[in-house]
Amino acid sequence: MTNNRILYVSQEIAPYLPSSPMADLGRNLAQDMHARGWEVRTFMPNYGSVNERRNQLHEVIRLSGLGIIIDDNDHPLIIKVASMLPTRIQVYFVDNDDFFQKSDDDEDAVGSNRGDNDERAIFFARGTAETVKKLRWEPKVVHCTGWITAMIPIYLRRIFNDDPAFKTTKIVYSMMPGDITGGVDERFMAKLEADGLHNKDLKKFAGMANDTSLLHKIGMEYANGIVFHDPEPPQALLEFAHQTGKPILLAADLEKGAEALEEFYKTLR
Repeated sequence: MTNNRILYVSQEIAPYLPSSPMADLGRNLAQDMHARGWEVRTFMPNYGSVNERRNQLHEVIRLSGLGIIIDDNDHPLIIKVASMLPTRIQVYFVDNDDFFQKSDDDEDAVGSNRGDNDERAIFFARGTAETVKKLRWEPKVVHCTGWITAMIPIYLRRIFNDDPAFKTTKIVYSMMPGDITGGVDERFMAKLEADGLHNKDLKKFAGMANDTSLLHKIGMEYANGIVFHDPEPPQALLEFAHQTGKPILLAADLEKGAEALEEFYKTLR
């Protein structure tokens, strides 16, 4: 494995979505670590609110075409790519009309109020992992930011754990302010089990379908390290993070900038 490869998987990245704390973080993390000598690639969903023409997205045919089955429904995976200026960092967009096209009912740019957010997170996790495999690009660190990335840690640890691309990868899950408002389908655990995840991994989350923090908890449980960007995070999530026994980086520690995050990566085991 190349020792300086880092994959940022972000819910939002500016300028592809309007500037916000999360979108700006998605851009700044990649650019800051690129400036510190890391080889960086990034992934985000291709929401319908992304202007493909203005941002010069184009489809990567060799990475597209896979069908991802969720709850007996086959959803085609389309991968598009653009270059983040001025660094030319590659940004890969995971696309599917069923999950990411803009809806008139969306309350925000990412549709966090949708009733199928559990399946959107599963599709994004699967689509990202399958694409990185095809790229044959082995990251040392995978850093996930935002609730739509929350399924990536458990999928990398339980479904893709033997794949050479991820076998020694360390995973970081970042907690940002805000939650999904659409809830989680009560059949969420059944969908995960049908996708190959074992009941022993899921039983600790049974009964949490109406808990909007469920995705965050799964993300933290299967990461190697947890980052809180909110200076006043929800107490229940902070307590859950401490219960996992994983290394934690708090917002106050991040005031030192990219150096603090880089040092945190190096402590992960």
